[in-house]
Amino acid sequence: MSWITREAALEELGVKAQTLYAYVSRGLIVSKPQADDPRASLYSAADISTLVARRRSGRGRQAIASAAISWGDPVMETAITTVRDGRLIYRGTDAVKLAAGATLEETAALLWRADGHTVSGKTAPAPHGRTGKARGLAFLAARAADDSPSFGRGQAALAEEGAGLLAGFCTAVTGLSGRGVFHQRLGRHWSVSPGGLDLLRRALVLVADHELNPSTFAARVAASTGAPLAASALAGMATLTGPLHGEASARALAYLRDAMAREPEAVLAGLAARGETVPAVGHALYPAGDPRAAALIRWMKPGPDLRRAIRAAEAASGEAANVDMALAALTVHLALPDEAPFLIFASGRMAGWIAHAIEQRVSGRLIRPRATYTGG
Repeated sequence: MSWITREAALEELGVKAQTLYAYVSRGLIVSKPQADDPRASLYSAADISTLVARRRSGRGRQAIASAAISWGDPVMETAITTVRDGRLIYRGTDAVKLAAGATLEETAALLWRADGHTVSGKTAPAPHGRTGKARGLAFLAARAADDSPSFGRGQAALAEEGAGLLAGFCTAVTGLSGRGVFHQRLGRHWSVSPGGLDLLRRALVLVADHELNPSTFAARVAASTGAPLAASALAGMATLTGPLHGEASARALAYLRDAMAREPEAVLAGLAARGETVPAVGHALYPAGDPRAAALIRWMKPGPDLRRAIRAAEAASGEAANVDMALAALTVHLALPDEAPFLIFASGRMAGWIAHAIEQRVSGRLIRPRATYTGG
């Protein structure tokens, strides 16, 4: 990431120092202490360029809407999750700190405002399917077809329904009913060691929610129509299957395994020769590095070959590993099956999809944006 001095930032923006500081406090420009003078700050050149471009566009309604659709200005209010000062926050609680001790069910209770009680739910028989992904999609589709619309139901009733969905989803992805909280059942399914169980628990909490990402937005759109919670979660799950979202760890997993079998530098040179980018590094919301990835990699204490592969990718790209790389690394570290990164992501994010569906439904508002017509 490129950084510039205070003087350069003021000149580029054409504003006074107070305005620059206001941009920083509002999260529009990321800053960091200057290495040789901690009293001075450096500012993100990319953030400043974005602000300058917005001003030049005139910021009319059409320009604002166009910029907001992709990593742009906030378009929706939520009290669930935010990214602030390089940290992921769940209802005022740092997600990394929460992951140090909470279960996914406890995190769901926090996100759903389920009166502070641990979320639990009855399980049903597992649906048929060759993979955990197939069974998870089948479970949500069946529930979406059978469940009643979410109209006219309060927060507590929706949270209770969400608890059943979360427990049922666990049965679906593992293919087995059983006792215990999510990470314990998932760990038994994959024959994970006690130490690995704790890493699974932490990973599930870290991916439980992430502001208005594509799958969460899809879930909120469905919920805004009054669709059942299961349909909202299904919309999120379907969106997550895309290679630019929940399946992003697949490329990272292939890279890690190849880099550990050969020289990481040779693998990265091959990617560059084919015109492919380094997988699972960098994140638009975390210019200084994804805190979820940093925490999970630190907690797992990867072996030298795995650590070297991760560091080589970071060095080649100039960007820190993101959560997709961390989930791929966890899969290698615990010798999990190839679908593990996606299933961990989907399982944790079920809590977030349900939280956003509840919030949207309680708001009573329909999400129906307009389109700019470009045809003849």
